[in-house]
Amino acid sequence: MKSENSLKVFFIKLISITFAIIIIINVFYNIFLADKLDVLNKLSSLDKNTAEIIKDKVRTELRNGLKKERILSQEDAILIKKFIGKISSELK
Repeated sequence: MKSENSLKVFFIKLISITFAIIIIINVFYNIFLADKLDVLNKLSSLDKNTAEIIKDKVRTELRNGLKKERILSQEDAILIKKFIGKISSELK
């Protein structure tokens, strides 16, 4: 009798934990991943016309950036230089 009761408690706990894990995964997906996946789906389903508009916009921004005397601020340049130095030291 006692083993049946403990087995029943075990299965109730197992089912409860399983449902809790499913709910946690579902909440995590809906809060964090759904928006990111939606953006990726939109980007992957672009038609040719929209892709051309985006390419033209990127080209225009690159041209405008090249016309400037300095593309990066002094602080950004220092950060990028340190970052590249750290990466190159790790690759050696």
